[in-house]
Amino acid sequence: MNLSFFDQFTSPCLLGIPLILLSTLFPALLLPAPNNRWLTNRLTTLQSWLLHLIAKQLMIPLNKKGHKWALILTSLMTLLLVINLLGLLPYTFTPTTQLSMNMALAFPLWLATLLTGLRNQPSISLGHLLPEGTPTLLIPALIMIETTSLLIRPLALGVRLTANLTAGHLLIQLISTATTALLPTMPAVSILTLLVLFLLTILEVAVAMIQAYVFVLLLSLYLQENI
Repeated sequence: MNLSFFDQFTSPCLLGIPLILLSTLFPALLLPAPNNRWLTNRLTTLQSWLLHLIAKQLMIPLNKKGHKWALILTSLMTLLLVINLLGLLPYTFTPTTQLSMNMALAFPLWLATLLTGLRNQPSISLGHLLPEGTPTLLIPALIMIETTSLLIRPLALGVRLTANLTAGHLLIQLISTATTALLPTMPAVSILTLLVLFLLTILEVAVAMIQAYVFVLLLSLYLQENI
């Protein structure tokens, strides 16, 4: 029974071929494509308003040099948001519960922000490793600690997203299994667990949106430090 709980996190396969790439690209097909008309339907208008709101929130802490990252950060947040929400539907697969995918998103983008800082302002970027006024005896230890904290950032990004989504999916499956098992014997308790399941589902919808926002927001903050 315990192993079956984790079967939902395995990548679906067709004829032995993993379908994680298809499940990652499929949400983009659900978004309406803009055309050359000013006024289209309500869905396209809502999409444009949402993308403008996301880009505005992400670009507020950045200066003009960081605004060139608006497209990639907005696209990343839209991808994570749609994938996380679609993963809450029955008989679906959530690619962002895989640490490998989250690390594949976090590590290159973090490395890009780091290389941007080393290229544009190397002295300031390296100066973050050693605070001003540090005693001489503490300099080697502080450099090692700051370097470790810098290198662990992409791991923290990937693990945070994976752990939050995995925990939520496991809780939903555990409570739904308890609801089904208690229904024949204790209907009153089963209805109570069903109410808890409903509230947990609402919470997981909020978690799916918040985690996508936090992932991209932290990347924008890392970018802010390096421009």
